[in-house]
Amino acid sequence: MPSSVITKWTGGMVFDAEINGHHLKMDADPEWGGTNQGPRPKPLLLAALAGCSGLDIVSILNKMQITNYHFEIVTEAENTLEHPIVYHTITAKFVFRGDNLPEDKIKKAVTLSTERYCGVNAMLKKSANIIVKIVINDTEVM
Repeated sequence: MPSSVITKWTGGMVFDAEINGHHLKMDADPEWGGTNQGPRPKPLLLAALAGCSGLDIVSILNKMQITNYHFEIVTEAENTLEHPIVYHTITAKFVFRGDNLPEDKIKKAVTLSTERYCGVNAMLKKSANIIVKIVINDTEVM
């Protein structure tokens, strides 16, 4: 099934994207004529990457019966210097907190997502180096 997003210019530098019935406003920095009414488009790629893997990982951990944990994903990107300015390196840090978290199962869930299931990761890694890190209770394990 094809994906479709309708993006409308609403004035100034603001665009409204309708995605699956949800609206997302995007805008430029004030230094570029924007009014800061929404995120910039390029960082939304990082949010899409985190959301895609996050959904996979939570689903996989649920199937492994891993519960009672806190989970966040920190994504950072480094830009090229020449136009078009693109992300050349993206670091995705998967941070887990909780009691008695099984390191092997968390590593397996993250690896399955980042190497097999997440389509956003598959698309972005064709143009950027993606570094995956896993942190469990403040200790980097991968």
